[in-house]
Amino acid sequence: MNTLPDPDSHSALKPDVAAHNRMVWDRYVAEQNRWTVPVSGEQIRQARTDLPKVLLTPVKFAPHNWFPELNGCRVLGLAAAGGQQGPLLAAAGAAVTIFDNSENQLRQDRRLSDKYGLGIKTIQGDMADLSALPDAWFDLIFNPCSVVFTEDVNKVWQQCFRVLKPGGVLMAGMVNPVIFQFEPEGPPFKLTYPQPYSDLKSLSHEKLNALLLAQETLEFGHSLTDQIGGQLKAGFVITDFYEDDRGGEKALDTYLPSFFATRAVRKMAAGI
Repeated sequence: MNTLPDPDSHSALKPDVAAHNRMVWDRYVAEQNRWTVPVSGEQIRQARTDLPKVLLTPVKFAPHNWFPELNGCRVLGLAAAGGQQGPLLAAAGAAVTIFDNSENQLRQDRRLSDKYGLGIKTIQGDMADLSALPDAWFDLIFNPCSVVFTEDVNKVWQQCFRVLKPGGVLMAGMVNPVIFQFEPEGPPFKLTYPQPYSDLKSLSHEKLNALLLAQETLEFGHSLTDQIGGQLKAGFVITDFYEDDRGGEKALDTYLPSFFATRAVRKMAAGI
C-alpha cells in the first residue's frame, strides 16, 4: 500500500517557488537546455515571409489557423523567453512583449531582437502576477508549457483574461497531469501520487529536499479542472484543442499523450 507524505514533514521546507525556479532556469541557460537555445538567423528570415513554426508543446507546431493576423498584432509571450517563439512572431510582423521569470532567458530574446531589429520588449516577473501590464492591451497571448512551474494556475488564467482585449486569443500548452502520478517512470509503471500533484505537497520530505539540493525546477501537475475549467471560469471560450507527447523521449509516451494545447478566446462581453 502506498503511503502518502505527511504534510507536517514539509514544515521546514517552504521555498519561494518563483525565486527557486528563476535560479534553475538561469542555470539551464548556461547548460543549453533545449528550451533555452535561441532560433537561428535562417529561421528568423523564413518567418519574415512565411507563417512561423512555433511550439506550444514539445513536438507539434501550433496550427497556423490558431493565430490572428500577426502583422501589427500585440503579442504577449507569457513565460516564453529563451529566444525561441518571440523572435519568430516578431519577424512575422507582431509587436512582441516577452514576460518571463528568468533574466538569463530574457537575455536570449534581447540578443536576437538587437541583432535582427525585431523590437521585442522584455519584462521579468512571475506569470501569476501581470500587474506590470495594462488591461485589455494584447491581441494574443502565447504561453508554451510553463504553468507547470506555478502553484496556482487559476491566477494565471485570470491575469491573462485581464490583459487580453475582448476577442483576444490565448494559446496555451500544458502537461497532462497523469504523468506526474507515476513513479518510477517505468516500465513497469507504478501509480503513486494522487491528483493534483505538487512537488511541495506530494513528495516526501527526503525527496523534496533532494530536489531542492539538486536545484531542479519545482513543478505542479494541475488538474484538468484547473487547466481547462480554470480558463472557462476566468471567462474564456475554448475553440480548439490538440494533444502531443515528447517524441518518444520518455517511456510513457508509448501509452498516452503527455501534453496538450488549447486555443481560447476572451469573451466580447459577459454572457457572450
